[in-house]
Amino acid sequence: MSGAPPARPLRLLFVCVENSNRSQMAEAFARALGGPRVEAFSAGSRPSGRVNPTAIASMAELGLDLGAHRSKGLADLPPGPYDAVVTMGCGDACPAVPAARHEDWPLPDPRGLTGPDFARVRDEVRRQVADLLARLGAHAAPPSA
Repeated sequence: MSGAPPARPLRLLFVCVENSNRSQMAEAFARALGGPRVEAFSAGSRPSGRVNPTAIASMAELGLDLGAHRSKGLADLPPGPYDAVVTMGCGDACPAVPAARHEDWPLPDPRGLTGPDFARVRDEVRRQVADLLARLGAHAAPPSA
């Protein structure tokens, strides 16, 4: 048996404007792909108060349940610092949150999209999350198409 203590989980935060689509999906993918190696959170710079039903349905197609998620702001999160903070489309409204790494992913806002158009954004979020986890050493499972 090894005497080395287990490494602490990576703390990741995903931020978009409403916390109803992209950041919610990124949080769910990070938890699913990173497992116990990851603590993932999401928030909005101006939270809408609800998760988009299309996001819930789209993630359910992949076996991920966003039904219990809620749209929240930064004040609703545990304090940092985080290992990485990823912003998605909030521009000047993106807050400065203490983190070892900051990234901005220029993902389109899928609000108002449906079917294959929404799924394309969802799949790109999954790809970006898997790439981030791999770069941070969380050895994410490869994203499925």
